[in-house]
Amino acid sequence: MKKLGEFLLNLVEVYIPVFAFAFMFIIFILQIIFRYVLNMPLIWPFEATMILFIWTAMLGGGYTRRIHKHVSFTVIYDKLSLKIQMFIRIIGNTFISIIFLISIIPVYNYIQYVSYKKSTCLRIPYNIIFFPFLILMLLIIGHCIYDVVKDIKKI
Repeated sequence: MKKLGEFLLNLVEVYIPVFAFAFMFIIFILQIIFRYVLNMPLIWPFEATMILFIWTAMLGGGYTRRIHKHVSFTVIYDKLSLKIQMFIRIIGNTFISIIFLISIIPVYNYIQYVSYKKSTCLRIPYNIIFFPFLILMLLIIGHCIYDVVKDIKKI
């Protein structure tokens, strides 16, 4: 069961963003070829790259949180004792989890609200375009709670 969970987490946080980025890059190159080599600019590649960028950034953000590689300013934090650092992590991760939990319903409602709108060229519903943000929120909550539990066990 642990292997399946790890695979699903990697699927959402690593594999889908990698494929979305690769596809985005291919479309970007295709757009350059059509615009500057064939002199026949296409309309849809810009929209597709924007949508794929959203998916790449949102889902990849979960992985960045999992491996603790977000930008952070730790000048003061690094000078504190390990025990105080642990308490600060518990407080910070708890705070982030609570804020994101409070935000889930409004974000979900907004994503449902924009479902009637479609992108201009590809006609993709906006709820599909913005759905990765809800996934990112759930991933951040899960990683924060996991870190809180891990730190509490250390106490």
